Amino acid sequence: MISRRQLRIKVLQTLYAYYQADNDQLNLAEKELQKNINKSYDLYHYLLVMIMEISNLAESRIEIGRNKRIPSREDLNPNTRFVENRLTHQLRYSEQLLRYADAAKLSWVDYPELIKEMYKLILEDEGYQEYMNLESSSYADDKKIIIRLFTNIILPNENLESVLEEQSIYWNDDLEFMISMLIKTIKRFKEDEEDVKLLELYKNPEDKDFAIGLFRKSILNRNEYLEYIKNNTKNWDLDRIAFMDILIMQMAIAELVGFSSIPTKVTLNEYLEISKYYSTSKSNVFINGVLDKVAADLREQNLISKTGRGLIGENEEKE
Repeated sequence: MISRRQLRIKVLQTLYAYYQADNDQLNLAEKELQKNINKSYDLYHYLLVMIMEISNLAESRIEIGRNKRIPSREDLNPNTRFVENRLTHQLRYSEQLLRYADAAKLSWVDYPELIKEMYKLILEDEGYQEYMNLESSSYADDKKIIIRLFTNIILPNENLESVLEEQSIYWNDDLEFMISMLIKTIKRFKEDEEDVKLLELYKNPEDKDFAIGLFRKSILNRNEYLEYIKNNTKNWDLDRIAFMDILIMQMAIAELVGFSSIPTKVTLNEYLEISKYYSTSKSNVFINGVLDKVAADLREQNLISKTGRGLIGENEEKE
């Protein structure tokens, strides 16, 4: 589930924390990296639990209306389409989701006001109102409204960002990506599935090895990689280069020389994209220029060796 780009970002975040803490215990730092990655998976499940909590609130409001001393006609004949949403029903009976949420202690019980706010915003949403006013709804309609809630109500909510930041310093960076993964998950659900399956944390075992390997190589070969950066920034003192820029280039070099199956062009493009979000506004151009020179040096020394898929575009780079 978690993409290679997200794994690179996790490695970058953990590297930054590692050097800021001046901690030379690599095994502890690797555990922190794994914890960081696992927290993303927690968020994936946590947001699914939120949908169930909002549905529970809607159901409780219906029950309160029915039990009024003098209920109105609407109280006695409520529109239950949302609380009977078939996709939400599937989530309620997903053993995988329930088991994970219980083990990770994922609950919104401490944030009732946020759940109420979300529900209020949902009630005001035009798309939700259209859904509730349909003569009849299909399973596709049920999926569509949940996707809309994630995209239009949950993702942009500033109070949600504050709540997530309280629980993990990394979750706000993960939120948009995790919602995109939730939408991908929902689109895969089928109406006749009794126990829907969620995405696994890693797409394949190689991705886990990639994250740990990239982190380890970036640290163990740091001095060597810094020399390449220094040699290709003749007019710059390393102390004047933004620390995050150095980390990004350090990781890029580790990937160029340490992962034969990843094309050079893919590596360079990935770190340029990451620099747009995690460094200064001018870093993208600077990093691009330095890494191009470093890659040329590494090729001259035959230190970039690609195999299989990693050979894609390699001849073009050499030319």
